[in-house]
Amino acid sequence: MAISKTLSDELEKRRKIALDGGGAKKAEDRHAKGRMTARERLGSLFSKGTFQEFGLHAQHNTRYFGMADKSIPTDGVICGTGFVDGRPVAAFSQDFGVVGGSLGEIHAKKICAALDHAVKAGVPVVGFNDSGGARIQEGVGALSGYGQVFYRNVQLSGVVPQISVIAGPCAGGAAYSPALTDFIIMTRKNAQMFICGPEVIRSVTGQVTTMDEIGSAQAHASVSGNIHFIAEDDAHAVQIVHKLLSFLPSNNMMDPPHHIEPDLKIVDDPALDELVPADSKTPFDCRKVIKSLADGGDFLEVMEHFAANIVIGFGRIGGVVVGFVSNQPTVKAGTLDIDASDKAARFVRFCNVYNIPIVTLVDVPGFLPGVNEERRGIIRHGAKMLFAYASATVPKITVIMRKAYGGAYLAMCSEDMGADRVIAWPTAEIAVMGAEGAVSILYRKELAEAEDKVAKAKELADEYRTEFATPYLSAGRLAIHDIIQPRETKSSIALTLRGLMSKRETRPPKKHGNIPL
Repeated sequence: MAISKTLSDELEKRRKIALDGGGAKKAEDRHAKGRMTARERLGSLFSKGTFQEFGLHAQHNTRYFGMADKSIPTDGVICGTGFVDGRPVAAFSQDFGVVGGSLGEIHAKKICAALDHAVKAGVPVVGFNDSGGARIQEGVGALSGYGQVFYRNVQLSGVVPQISVIAGPCAGGAAYSPALTDFIIMTRKNAQMFICGPEVIRSVTGQVTTMDEIGSAQAHASVSGNIHFIAEDDAHAVQIVHKLLSFLPSNNMMDPPHHIEPDLKIVDDPALDELVPADSKTPFDCRKVIKSLADGGDFLEVMEHFAANIVIGFGRIGGVVVGFVSNQPTVKAGTLDIDASDKAARFVRFCNVYNIPIVTLVDVPGFLPGVNEERRGIIRHGAKMLFAYASATVPKITVIMRKAYGGAYLAMCSEDMGADRVIAWPTAEIAVMGAEGAVSILYRKELAEAEDKVAKAKELADEYRTEFATPYLSAGRLAIHDIIQPRETKSSIALTLRGLMSKRETRPPKKHGNIPL
């Protein structure tokens, strides 16, 4: 039976209303500010012609909320699935042009449907957050909607990757959904994320602040550590999503998208031999080492501006996707502090749940000393790194470049903490503490009696390194499996990764461990 013209016209009329969203004028206003519309963001994310929308005609019955004359096309959020670089992905995009992208009951149900589809199909989910918050007219229905979204964020955690893009306001309780996801990308302009705005803070506490100080991308990237990437605009945010997805599996039952060639061809890199300064106290940029190890120098750094004394991110070695964790000697001498411990531990746990091998590069003089660190709980936070590495069952390869002292040596995935392979450069020093500190304790009498205390201290420190900190001593105890020239590092790691691709390791049956949060 043919569809009547009346029914066909009605369908097209309703489609047009929904697709127009807030209308041409609001779209023009967004473009004038350098922003995309909700649909344009999805169009940029997915390969052309692959987006399949669901819930196009969904919207709440507004007459119950004193909004009888108010149309809410798509209920302010666009949801569906499509393909990103040939892989299926679920997504939702809040439409600020429709009642401020506010969340109500149907709005929340649509987001929940996208999340439910993601976990059933085993595909990543990307959310574009651009909302004025809860729809006040719906009262507890809106709050319930947030709760349903949060619940699903937690259920999806560790099952499929979740990526949030903050492309507009994200205030109050709305900020907790992105916070529950794996990665947050925030645009530098036009985006804010906060629980209490400047006016609320001033009225309650008397403190005077600005949105830039508490809710901007820069503040969250460098101070609070709430976000992982800063994007210059919407288009750049989508580029980061694409890059991030290129390193991630679709779900926890799959391997990452390795690019493994049958024949492994890797040549040594003599430049690495010259990279490390002769003086162990002279800093060098660990990113140079990482980029020399990553295929084509392709390294996606995560949380670049937060806790810069440790560097984390994704790359490939010999075609195998890996997560890099490295001390950064140019910042705080590469010591581990509270923020660095949190940053590294969460990244290690992410890599573990998504079957991504971990390569750890070590040059650590210890945990950062100080009254403030002790009082803020460096013990508890440092323990997160120990917990994360010890509980990880993915292949773990550790390279000791220079210093590896005390508890920080263990926290950077030593052999005792479950590293499958530990290799060291000839410049490595493994000891309870640095030579100078050890000498001041062990040789007090000799130093006190020396005419030239500086020369004597240097002599004793050199003797200590040779006697107690040499990598050959650790290799003799099998704490190190091999000592290599720096130039051989990439080939050594690549071969080890190939041999560990079939690794299987289990833990005692339990619901989950109790990480020291």
